[in-house]
Order: sequence, then structure tokens, then C-alpha cells
Amino acid sequence: MKKEILVICLILLIALVGCQKEEENVLKMGLIPADDADEMLRNYEPIQEYLSQKLDMPVEIQVTSDYTAAIEAMRAEHIDMAWFRPFSYVIAANVADAEAIVNGVKASTGSATYKSVIIVNAESGIKTLEDLKGKSFAFVDPASTSGNLIPRKMLIENGIDPDKGFSTSFFAGTHNAVQYAIANGKVDAGAAGDNVHQRMIEAGEIDPEINIIIHESEPIPGSPIVVRGSLPAELKTRIQTALLEMDEQTIHKVDGWGGITSYQKVSDSDYDVIRETARLLDMDVSSAEAANK
Repeated sequence: MKKEILVICLILLIALVGCQKEEENVLKMGLIPADDADEMLRNYEPIQEYLSQKLDMPVEIQVTSDYTAAIEAMRAEHIDMAWFRPFSYVIAANVADAEAIVNGVKASTGSATYKSVIIVNAESGIKTLEDLKGKSFAFVDPASTSGNLIPRKMLIENGIDPDKGFSTSFFAGTHNAVQYAIANGKVDAGAAGDNVHQRMIEAGEIDPEINIIIHESEPIPGSPIVVRGSLPAELKTRIQTALLEMDEQTIHKVDGWGGITSYQKVSDSDYDVIRETARLLDMDVSSAEAANK
């Protein structure tokens, strides 16, 4: 009887180890919702198939509720890779041992970085950052890197209190809305991403002789694809290589990847500019909940 029990326990142990190995051989990718979850899963099938073929392993995609949920899922090892914004990546690196491996090169600019720019209306009389004091100013959104966080850093570094240094300031909601408010004389100045500024000029939506850039930030790294730090080093390298070798046709099958034409290597230190900004603005980067603020 004891021998039979021992055999049964041994069989169960082997089955458990087998399940664990099978689980370890599935790459789990997390997506942050931008659309309906089912639609996103269908949209990302080409990437799922590509990675599965290149890595010779099953790839599962799951849609999390938000950035906080994605960070927590990575910390609990429920997902192995994800795509974060620069600020949420810094939090994920602290909280969930996330490692940035690539970011996307934009088809519109040929660059994997972008800049935050301070734009003024040509008739405002503003020529320098010093001239902004006492004027009206539009930010994009509290969570926007190039439309709020980096501009605040630039203003503080140049002796302007972003909360008290203007006659009035507000969040316009989008980069386009900031540009239109400046163009229409509704606000003296504002902040936005240089990629949006250039796109709107090319589309004839704003006039570069009216919406004038007076200051720009240092390059900001784009949103990275990250992997869980505790993954085997060999697997992390294979994932990175697969993304670097992904052809443009496969990338363009997924609209949600933001006009990206290819991927390039990126490292954690590339996001130190975000860390410096967070320190200067006294922002919390130690909890997953901060990623959605």
C-alpha cells in the first residue's frame, strides 16, 4: 500500500514538473487597452504568429486593464513582455524588474526619439522662455511625457514655476488642441511633441510662421517593448533579435504600433531622462498605481 502511494505521488510530481515546464515554454505578452480587448487580440495575431514562429514556442497575448495592471502582472510573472510608455516603463523597471530591449523607429521621422517643444503664437511677442512669465500657457495632459512632464522640467530648469509662473494655464487634452489654441490666439504659448508639430505643418493644419518653436528638449526615447528581467538571458536575446528582424510588412499589419517602420536596440539607461524628470517633479516611481496618474 505504501509503495502504491509512493508511486502515485511520484506520478503527480512528474506531472506537476511537466506542467511547470510547459508553462515556462509559453511566452506571455501583455497589451494595454487602446480599443476593445477582443479587437486588440485579433489585431495582434500577426505579431503573435511571427514571434511564435521566430522563437519556436507558443505565444499568448492578454489584454490588461491598464498600465498598473500590466506592471503588477509582470511582477507576478503572469506576463513576460509588454509595451510601456516611457514613464510607466521607469515604474515597471523599479517595481517589476522590467528590462527595455527595443523601441520603435517612426516612419514619419526615421527616429526612435522625439522632443518636447515650447510653441508660441507669433503675435504674442514671446521670443524666449523668460518672456513666458505672466503669459497664458497650455499643456497637453497630466500623463503626457512631451506635453506635460518634460515641459515642466524645462520650465523649472529655466526659473519658471509651471504652476504659478503664468497668468493662466490649463490642460488642452491633446497635442492637436494645444496647437490649435496657439494658432487661434486662445493661448499665448504651449507645449507639445515635435513629431505632432511637424505632422500638422505637413498636413497644412498649422502655419510654422504663426506657431513658432522657441525651445526644445533633449531627445526623449520612445515607448519601449520590455521583457521580464527574470527570463533566461538566452530567451531575452532571442526576443530582442526577433523584434529587430521583424519586417516592415508584419509591423504594418498592426495599426496599434503607432506608425513604426522598424525596431532598434534600447537600454535602461536611455530612460534616465525620464527618471531625472520624475525626481525634479517629485513624482512617485515606486508604486505600480503611479503609472496611471
